[in-house]
Amino acid sequence: MYRYLALTGLVALTACSESTVQNSSFWREAGILHNDADFGNATMNNIQIQNGEKSYIVSLSQRFAREVPSMVNFEFNSTALDENARAILRRQADWIRQFPEVRFRVYGHTDKVGSNAYNKRLGMRRAQAVVQYLSTLGISRSRLEAVVSYGETQPLVVTEGRERRNRRTVTEVSGFIGRHPTVMDGKYAEIIYREYVQSATARTGLSGIQGSDLATDQ
Repeated sequence: MYRYLALTGLVALTACSESTVQNSSFWREAGILHNDADFGNATMNNIQIQNGEKSYIVSLSQRFAREVPSMVNFEFNSTALDENARAILRRQADWIRQFPEVRFRVYGHTDKVGSNAYNKRLGMRRAQAVVQYLSTLGISRSRLEAVVSYGETQPLVVTEGRERRNRRTVTEVSGFIGRHPTVMDGKYAEIIYREYVQSATARTGLSGIQGSDLATDQ
């Protein structure tokens, strides 16, 4: 009886071990376990852009919306930027400065109070106010456009009354400046390398230490 149980256990252990080995990387192509990570994504990204499978503008737009607030809000019938709006735009400017090759467009929106014609003009003035403020933060006006206003036609909250969330501007990536029509024109690597170098800059609070301070008496 005991011998039978021992043999059964040994067979089960052997089968389990074979299954484990077969499901491990021992029997599979080298690097297969990295398929769900970022290994090789840089090469894949370049290939997709070259063959038209992926638009870098779309990817950059998504990154912008993910990393910084793209929207600021306004008081009723106003184009004035409050402190919260200016703080958001300062964050946008910091992000925009990372990509001197890229253009941005600002869309103005309103709520539904008032005529469509008036709200369209109001939305445009709001977009222009944002462009003007971004330009004071060092962003070239040649990279900023306030040419489109959706007025009251694209509300976030469907209501006929006053709604602050509808009184907004939205900043989006619109394309590349003329001398950089495509990131893959030898420029994608420059952008990535620039960000890499900046991210590796050492930050330290040490000061006042000279080389002579480290000398030892002979």
